[in-house]
Amino acid sequence: MKAEERRQLIARTLTADQPVSATALAGKFSVSRQIIVGDIALLRASGMDIVATPRGYKLGETSGLVRAVACVHSRQDTERELLAIVDNGCTVIDVVVDHPLYGQMTGQLSIASRYDVRQFVEKAQHAAPLSSLTDGLHIHNLRCPDEESYQRVCRDLEALGVLYTPSREE
Repeated sequence: MKAEERRQLIARTLTADQPVSATALAGKFSVSRQIIVGDIALLRASGMDIVATPRGYKLGETSGLVRAVACVHSRQDTERELLAIVDNGCTVIDVVVDHPLYGQMTGQLSIASRYDVRQFVEKAQHAAPLSSLTDGLHIHNLRCPDEESYQRVCRDLEALGVLYTPSREE
């Protein structure tokens, strides 16, 4: 199979719903994982919106509203924070921290369900979250079906005590 044909098949394999790991794609097309990583880079360069999540690659989503929430909490509150977001129908697109040395750092998350939250929390037991670099302060970009869902998330995060408000921290 030619490289261009493989990239076209990879593009058709990816969806916005289910991530596919580079290892799975490598097995499907009988190439190395590194070849797949290169193919993904070329597909992105050609304009495809491909998102790398902790569970693999998927197409970026375009429906719904994108809103941001600033949160501050300890590592122990991560699961409660994420559940408050997905239980209100929103997807956690990413996490952003403002590091004093490196500037803005972003980690792609794509967490849309309780299952995704559970998977993330399990992986987080073996690695420090980005928010550990900023004393728990971070921003999540969310994809919400509507403004009402976003407002519910904000109320729930405030009730949990994790919604960042400057007056609370001063």
